Amino acid sequence: MKAGKRITEMPAYTPIEPVDILASRLGMPVEKIVKMDANENPYGPSPLVREALASMDMVHIYPDPESRLLRDALAEAHGVPVNNLLAGSGADELIDLLARVVVEPGDSTLICPPTFGMYSFDSLLNYGECVVIPRQADFSLDLTAIGKAVEEKKPKIIFACSPNNPDGRLMTPEEIDFLLGLPSLIVLDEAYIEFTQENLDLGRGRTLIRQVPQRDNLIILRTFSKWAGLAGLRVGFGAFPSWLMDSLWKAKQPYNVNLAASTAAIASLKDREYLARNVAKLQSERDVLFNRLSDIPFLKPYPSQSNFILCKANGLPARQIKTELAAKGVFIRYYDNDLLRDFIRISVGRPQDTVELIRQLEGLK
Repeated sequence: MKAGKRITEMPAYTPIEPVDILASRLGMPVEKIVKMDANENPYGPSPLVREALASMDMVHIYPDPESRLLRDALAEAHGVPVNNLLAGSGADELIDLLARVVVEPGDSTLICPPTFGMYSFDSLLNYGECVVIPRQADFSLDLTAIGKAVEEKKPKIIFACSPNNPDGRLMTPEEIDFLLGLPSLIVLDEAYIEFTQENLDLGRGRTLIRQVPQRDNLIILRTFSKWAGLAGLRVGFGAFPSWLMDSLWKAKQPYNVNLAASTAAIASLKDREYLARNVAKLQSERDVLFNRLSDIPFLKPYPSQSNFILCKANGLPARQIKTELAAKGVFIRYYDNDLLRDFIRISVGRPQDTVELIRQLEGLK
């Protein structure tokens, strides 16, 4: 017996390994590892999260299948009707759920790489075809090519990430207006949107989340992994048009958000001022890191509005940079494909992380 052809032939998604595994492999203490490869928040969660988790009760009971307390808190924080909100085990689960509900065999989705790999992964996993429209050299969207592809291929869903992973570029209003004028469902992934703002007014700023109830073709995805430091608990949510909600409720796993994740997310929403200070630290360190990387002769960093910086390697192969840094306990992400040949992506960390990264980069030859 063997798995179906669809699974055996599709490319696997490569996740990032946890810090304890990396430390064990190198024979180093965990605290010596400089982990700048997964866009995690090095400052961790709010102290209120730790208190809330320590006092959790009824962990022997299944969690609320509708995540009502969390969705109520999200509705208040973002100014979106609760009936348009759905929580998930990270935004990843919601990408998969959406593809399961909307995409049928023979349907297509459209992606604009380089971008987050789960869009194509979940499209293929759910019997969809992927229409690929590469970004332009400055990582902007090729609107002409997208419009032509929509006319010819009629994709059910267009996935767009803003700021985009891995380059950190925020979509322009012109790009967003163009997409929303197309006859497709537009999924705007705002996983990193908090890093574009001067504060954590979650329903305002650059986000389009409050427009969802007024539009039939806009979906906004958000996560607690980045700004709130809850990557290990896997909790995210989406704002969806009303016509889609019944189908999403029908198709989702019944207890998809566990009690710890829900508890931590609610506590985070109560402590936005504390978390805003951590976001501000990362925004400030992003500027420092960009300037320091600009001084490395074999790297060309790209401006970013997220919590990571993409760099083109010139003179040293990206794989070599990644390998030599990893041997010293400094972990970054590297790319070596048709669209990102010899690129590395570095997550913004604490000041001491920047110091160690630069020290090791300066030692490379």
